[in-house]
Amino acid sequence: MGKEVGYYQDPYSYYGHLQDDMLRAIRLVVDTGFHYKRWTRQQVVDYFHNHSTLDEITVQSETDRYMAWPAQALGYKIGQLEILKLRQYSKDQLGDKFDLRGFHDELLSGGALPMDVLSTRIHEWVARQKMQAAVADSGERATPVRNGKQSQ
Repeated sequence: MGKEVGYYQDPYSYYGHLQDDMLRAIRLVVDTGFHYKRWTRQQVVDYFHNHSTLDEITVQSETDRYMAWPAQALGYKIGQLEILKLRQYSKDQLGDKFDLRGFHDELLSGGALPMDVLSTRIHEWVARQKMQAAVADSGERATPVRNGKQSQ
């Protein structure tokens, strides 16, 4: 999203974004290494050093984090991919009526939700947006729709 809204003003700021993506990929590897391949703590520390520019204190902290919380990196990545899928669905369904800010407001306003509940929420939001757009296009007075119910 940062690139779309002009957040990266120069190649260096975009490079920081890419470094963050690389760190998330490294976390997926070490999470799997610890809990599936049975890597030792030292193997994980070495992997961080060989594939990142993190300082020693951060490497130790990251290592402890992924040792203590199995599948945390995987859960994060699955959530990211699901949100991107919901965003694409919304864009496909709404076309030029898609509002990125509105999408994010809807996405975040429910707080922490299970992915299936979030998916239902976004699908219902898309349906409301389509209905409001159809009413607006027909020239009728639009009745606000909140949580799937028309307000009086």
